[in-house]
Amino acid sequence: MTPGLINPQTVQGNGLSTEELDSWDRNGYLIIPDALSPDMVKTLLHESRGMLHDFSLEDHPMTKFSTGEGGNEHIGDDYFLTSGEKVRFFFEEGAFDASGNLVKPKHLAINKIGHYLHELSPSFRQISLSPRNGAIAKSVGFKDPRVLQSMIICKQPEIGGEVKSHQDSTFLYTKPPSAVGFWYALEDATISNGTLSFAKGTHKSHPITKRLVRQDPSGPNSGGTGFIPVDGPTFPAQHVLRDESSEEHKDPEFTLEEVKAGSLVLIHGNVLHQSEQNTSSTSRFIYTFHMIEGENEYDDRNWLQPPHQGFSKFVMEGG
Repeated sequence: MTPGLINPQTVQGNGLSTEELDSWDRNGYLIIPDALSPDMVKTLLHESRGMLHDFSLEDHPMTKFSTGEGGNEHIGDDYFLTSGEKVRFFFEEGAFDASGNLVKPKHLAINKIGHYLHELSPSFRQISLSPRNGAIAKSVGFKDPRVLQSMIICKQPEIGGEVKSHQDSTFLYTKPPSAVGFWYALEDATISNGTLSFAKGTHKSHPITKRLVRQDPSGPNSGGTGFIPVDGPTFPAQHVLRDESSEEHKDPEFTLEEVKAGSLVLIHGNVLHQSEQNTSSTSRFIYTFHMIEGENEYDDRNWLQPPHQGFSKFVMEGG
């Protein structure tokens, strides 16, 4: 069996099995096949493509998405910063020519849709806040799991952007770090269309050293977002301290994982992962959201701020 790949028959209503938890602890990620039924995958894809066709360009600021890694400036306009309670559309950088003109049809030009699908879309809410996911959260040690930052990522044919090596807790920092990603493949993610690669075990050796924050609107950067050094804990609370400083400075080896449509990938907030540009003729639609520990501090410097009612809770069995 491929490392990190777990038989779906071991998934029980009370969360992850011992085998799954061992793999999660060892690798920092876990692939669960057939987490979504074929009918649900079809429904989510249909809804995703419908949104891409239906959104209007008339009042769109044409915001392009960038992670801010690799020398590129991270987006930080109002359209982005106020998207935490909305469904908004962010363009691929490669969808424009040198003069800033859109050179792709709009439905083939969007990098991602976010960031409140887990509440505003009934279909995506159903798979996000499910009792099963709540049980998974509890089994990996969460006491008060909260859901935030949900996205459809399209990886468009020919222009789907590369995502360089990163750690999710950099973008959703809590004290101590606690982010975990739930990543659902809505289409087969393959070597040719930009699937995920992981540096196994780096969730134990690589601390969170920087975080994405909102810049001071009155400061020299005039608002937006930027990275600052972390001045608090750099590993989750349950992290076992080990002398792995030498490992941190090595170039980690990445393992490419092809992921079948309907599969769920759990991603530890400290594990290094990346994806290549999609140069193929096929898209790579996925849906992802994150959870954090609600008992941990999530401060007002984070780029994504909670809605007035707070971040979402899972629907628990019997609740």
